[in-house]
Amino acid sequence: MIEFACLEDVPGAKEDHDLVLFALSTCGWCRKARNFLEGNEIAYRYVYLDQLEGDEQRAVLTEASNWNPKRTFPTLIIDDKDVIVGFDDSSYTEKLL
Repeated sequence: MIEFACLEDVPGAKEDHDLVLFALSTCGWCRKARNFLEGNEIAYRYVYLDQLEGDEQRAVLTEASNWNPKRTFPTLIIDDKDVIVGFDDSSYTEKLL
């Protein structure tokens, strides 16, 4: 399970998966990913990498890079075993609904 103190919890009625969203606060696709999750009442945790600094930012970026070496956002980790890079409504629907 991915654990960082900087991860923000977003509650939801659906808690079928452990979801971690690596995102940027200025990214439109990241906003769409969050809107999808919240609109479907899916619980998840997220962090905006551009709002971190120093060692904390380096540690989180290293973890995100392990899942997505291209370092593009959003990057959604599902149950510590699957990843969706970018936002695609059909991919999110297939994996999460």
